[in-house]
Amino acid sequence: MRPALLAAASILSLTATTAAAAAEEGMWTYDNFPLARVNQTYGVNIDQAWLDRVRLASVRLSTGCSASIVSGEGLVLTNNHCVEACVQNLSTADNQYAQTGFLPATREDERRCEGMQAEILEGIADVTDRVRAAGEGLEGRAFTQARDAMIGQIETEACADRPELRCQVVSLYRGGQFKLYTYRKYEDVRLAFAPEEAAGSFGGDLDNFNFPRFSLDAAFLRLYADGRPMATPGHLGWDAGPPEAGELVVISGSPGSTQRLLTMSQLQTVRDVILPLDQLTRSELRGRLLRFGSENAENEFIASSTLGSIENSYKRGRGQARALIDADFMARRAEGEAELRARVAADPALAERIGDPWGEIEALQDDYAELYPAYFFLETRAGGGSQLFTWARSLVRAARERETPPAERLVEYADSRLPLRRRQTLADTPTYPELNEIQLEWWLSKTREILTVDDPRIRSLLGNENPEQMAARLMAGTTLADPAVRTALWDGGLAAIEASDDPLIQFVLAIDGIARDSRADWEERVEGPTDRAAERLASARFAAYGDSLYPDATGTPRLTFGRIEGWTYDGRTVAPFTTFAGLYDRATGAPPFEIAPRWQAARTELDMDTRFDMAVSTDTIGGNSGSPAINADGEVIGANFDSTFLGQRNAFGYDPAVNRSVSVTAQAITAALRQVYDMGRLADELEE
Repeated sequence: MRPALLAAASILSLTATTAAAAAEEGMWTYDNFPLARVNQTYGVNIDQAWLDRVRLASVRLSTGCSASIVSGEGLVLTNNHCVEACVQNLSTADNQYAQTGFLPATREDERRCEGMQAEILEGIADVTDRVRAAGEGLEGRAFTQARDAMIGQIETEACADRPELRCQVVSLYRGGQFKLYTYRKYEDVRLAFAPEEAAGSFGGDLDNFNFPRFSLDAAFLRLYADGRPMATPGHLGWDAGPPEAGELVVISGSPGSTQRLLTMSQLQTVRDVILPLDQLTRSELRGRLLRFGSENAENEFIASSTLGSIENSYKRGRGQARALIDADFMARRAEGEAELRARVAADPALAERIGDPWGEIEALQDDYAELYPAYFFLETRAGGGSQLFTWARSLVRAARERETPPAERLVEYADSRLPLRRRQTLADTPTYPELNEIQLEWWLSKTREILTVDDPRIRSLLGNENPEQMAARLMAGTTLADPAVRTALWDGGLAAIEASDDPLIQFVLAIDGIARDSRADWEERVEGPTDRAAERLASARFAAYGDSLYPDATGTPRLTFGRIEGWTYDGRTVAPFTTFAGLYDRATGAPPFEIAPRWQAARTELDMDTRFDMAVSTDTIGGNSGSPAINADGEVIGANFDSTFLGQRNAFGYDPAVNRSVSVTAQAITAALRQVYDMGRLADELEE
């Protein structure tokens, strides 16, 4: 970013590590939303009843997206790219809904998205004292394990004998608070509408993280119970009129992750260690998938969803790296950290209690750099994205952890978390051995390359085979694509797992020890000491700034607010809206700028002035996809689906000059349903 542009943003609005959040900055929890500030700034009258209604109509999807209930019969609005996996799973090589759109004629034709779960936040309770007490006096891995055990205990107690609920303890402010979030879960989620990819992702990766945009990135799901649509009288309203520049927009969703509360030494590690490894591995896998997809139409279909996800992550990584090498941006982050340290130093009692967590964290960064590659390849990214490997590891670890006392389990296998894991592991979804083989081969190859052949763990991983041989053998022999096989292994427990002759199960059993060892090293030398220091950093922030802060994003429900507005950068002013007319002007006739046939046929029926996509100064990030854009009357006026490339620094700080969310408008969605897709029944339901 150019220094002149950064000068427009104050230190306060670049990061939440220092003083109270300013302007539209903030991913606010539902129990600490700045109501008075919003009402005063925008001249509206939002109250607690408004917030409660929005919360109970906001949906978190287990696919990592957000959504909202928009009718009295369980209709849910989200993004087309949020249902991409469901669309692909329902498709076949001869019947590809990504090309035709999924357009059920009746509700009876709506089809279940296997493995998808929808969740609605019902309550928040503070459990900070219990979690912190569990780790009192402990260090390293013992500290991490004790807290994880208490988190599992709290979740299990809260959801005992309540199978309709999901309970999740969330760390906020990087250990400053722990809250118990209780969700009502819905396991029967069905696809009710999805446009063709040419409309939902018009412009493809070239337009991704850009504006102007011309995408109908919208889809509808429906919640079912006992085979019937859910009655949802508390749904949000629907405003199909044209949105107006300058009006207030509140976005309710579950943003995935931000790093705004990291110290400068941690940000430098993200820049120098994490992002380079992430980008290196993504770029190579992207190349392998492009080659595979270019071989024939079937391979292109198989690779499409995975490739799209990787390209999205790669482009986001470029934007984040650009922020972290921007000297001005980093200098402003350093100023914010210095301000907090000065406030602590000015209070001798606070300084004595806090100590020097900044120095402690900085001292850990060498261990971080040393241990991260093995932790990355052997634990957090093991399998390279292969669905079959993921199922195998889930089966093996679930069997082992269920044999382990609850207080000693991996936290992701606590009793409270097993139901969703079981559903996702046993879901009847198609998988493609060819794709799995590419992913597994790539992972084995990069693990050997980065850890080096002299690392003894590589011999444990590969034995006497090379990556190509091992991947081919495992994929040729595994039967885990069959959900009946996975179900038998899950239900049979550890005895069935150990007796299995499936080569992929045997492979995961053989390497699970080195993966767990890499995790143990990480928890002992990095995670545990970092979390201990971060708790004291959080205490310093609370002492300095009170509750005027918001926490980093954690994949839990948040609210953010802003205006519909464009921006000016490098002498170019970008208007806040695009229109249907702009779609046809941008089209070239060749992918990814090719108009879908249905849109070509409907051109004369559409109002070319319809506002298609809009830019909003709300503070969003990945995970907010599908979030409703809501006006002051509590009506949905759009669905958030993207942000701008300059806004990718949003992971580390908010810049009001250029941070913009991108939403498809309710006006465009309604017009498309009626005039392009002959789905007037859905439009009628929305406008009832």
